[in-house]
Amino acid sequence: MEATVYEEFGGPEVLRHTSGLAVPQPGPGEVRVKVAAVGVNPVDWKRRYGWVEEFYPTTFPAVPGLEFAGTVDQLGEGVTGLAVGDEVLGWTKTGAYAEYAIADIVVPKPAGLPWGIAASLPVAGETAQRVLDLLGVRAGETLFLHGAAGVVGSVGVQLAVAAGVTVIGSASESNHAYLRELGAIPVAYGEGLADRVRAAAPDGVHAVFDAAGHGVLPVAIELLGGGDAAKKRIVTIADVDAEKYGITFSGVIGEADAVRAGLTEHARGAAAGTLKVRLAETLPLKEAARAQELSESGHARGKLILIP
Repeated sequence: MEATVYEEFGGPEVLRHTSGLAVPQPGPGEVRVKVAAVGVNPVDWKRRYGWVEEFYPTTFPAVPGLEFAGTVDQLGEGVTGLAVGDEVLGWTKTGAYAEYAIADIVVPKPAGLPWGIAASLPVAGETAQRVLDLLGVRAGETLFLHGAAGVVGSVGVQLAVAAGVTVIGSASESNHAYLRELGAIPVAYGEGLADRVRAAAPDGVHAVFDAAGHGVLPVAIELLGGGDAAKKRIVTIADVDAEKYGITFSGVIGEADAVRAGLTEHARGAAAGTLKVRLAETLPLKEAARAQELSESGHARGKLILIP
């Protein structure tokens, strides 16, 4: 089986392409999927460095990748509601940078939804929805979303705006027009960020979603007035210093049925054009190291996709 693997922690150079892996077999409640497209995420290279073992423990040789879209190839014992040949998207248990992957969280891919868009939805949609739920943002409130033009951030913007929330989104100035299209009020990164957010939200900010890290948590606490009550309405998915500040770091997906329900809704929204994901570049699986380098650089404007 064609796959990308790594057998030690390190930089992109530890990734190697192989055609010698055995095709995985589905267990009870699982399906095997012939992968059509893979979504590349920052957690992929963070796992490769060994930085997130607390959430995603590694067994070598490891196949990167959490999310995919593809066609059901084989059913495990007890699987109902799916058939061989069904087009699906979801989360893999064996690594998505491969010709075949095993999964137990999949949903139907709507007809006409491109493979690359489908493979972009599981991680971004689940993460954005999970954080918004943790924050408890409600219609009429104002959310500051740091890193709003990234894939997770941009999905978070759209879900929040659809729920009647005003979103102030930080991004580089080259992405401000994009954020306006999504319904957010853009502000620039850098020194003076708190002042720019206050100017954009003169009635104050009710919650903060940190999708980018880079030391924004003190700014977030300041914007919410400080104190423990304020910290309860800040969630980060990117800053490993969260515990030091008493802030929630959210890095583990939710309960399977809820994840499936959310992914089904997001896939339907993407197919209908009401939920948008910007694609940056599509690369062959053999160029997985380059894709991770692009992701790590922070300069990819949209989702990176790999094709086995």
